Amino acid sequence: MALSTRLFSPLWPALAALRWAAPWQHRGLSTSPRLGRTHDLRGIFPPLATPFSPTREVDYAQLEGNLHRYASIPFRGVLVLGSNGEYPYLAPHERLELVSCVHRALPKDRLLLAGSGCESTQATIELTVRMAEAGADVALVVTPCYYRGAMTSTALVQHYTEVADSSPIPVVLYSVPANTGLDLPLEAVVTLAQHPNIIGIKDSGGDITRMGLTVHKTQQEDFQVLAGSAGFLLASYALGASGGVCALANVLGAPLCQLDRLCHEGRWQEARNLQHRLIEPNVAVTRRFGIPGLKKAMEWFGYYGGPCRAPLTPLSPPQVEELKGTFTGNGWL
Repeated sequence: MALSTRLFSPLWPALAALRWAAPWQHRGLSTSPRLGRTHDLRGIFPPLATPFSPTREVDYAQLEGNLHRYASIPFRGVLVLGSNGEYPYLAPHERLELVSCVHRALPKDRLLLAGSGCESTQATIELTVRMAEAGADVALVVTPCYYRGAMTSTALVQHYTEVADSSPIPVVLYSVPANTGLDLPLEAVVTLAQHPNIIGIKDSGGDITRMGLTVHKTQQEDFQVLAGSAGFLLASYALGASGGVCALANVLGAPLCQLDRLCHEGRWQEARNLQHRLIEPNVAVTRRFGIPGLKKAMEWFGYYGGPCRAPLTPLSPPQVEELKGTFTGNGWL
């Protein structure tokens, strides 16, 4: 499964050879009785938007329709119940039914990541187990943050260790400081990377120096770093990231998979040109207009976006025009 070492030729040829040849072999995880098969996270994962009906109920038929359209795009898998899935607005039974629905509709060669993070360790463990029973392959666990002042490295290491010890599926750490106000400390990540049931991190902070250090300090472990946004995907790959969980993949999945392929093939100039065209649309559907903007853009590309749940509000007509102008100006519409 080795990939060309050209991927890191501008920076770290030695790191590329170590990192991409067979990263899981460092601790023999492929033979672990708990983990079963190895979970290779290289590639693009869209963090699925949750479709709602006009009455704001989860529309499972529209979800299946979007998944059917995504089946033609070479995603590595999908994430359900990430930040873009409006998971804080979903009841527990809706979260589990969403995992079950995606599990039934997803091609069998693709991974299903599911967000199972709760504020308490006990609740996170219980939800992770239930999501595994519903068909999730990997649990994405966001940092607990309500009592963020008490979330020291020691507290977070203990939390994730207990979750990983109890989880029947592998765990991926999730640091999204824009939403939680809390950065998972690098020293905690390095410690947790040694746990045999913690296989990676989705880092949405956008600090490329930190991502490079994470790759560097965990390269002896079976640990994969996922870029949490399309805006810095190329830079993340250059520093050793394995893949990306990118909101923009809900809209421009094929171009993001193309960027992934260009980086793996060492076609850096083409990758740079494509990355440049993705930055402004990515900002528009994340920081600028958020989930309402993401769902509106999905509709222009043949997917069901639909409404958000309150208190999120739809875009105003001027905002819609600005959003459309961003996609048009970069050649996507």
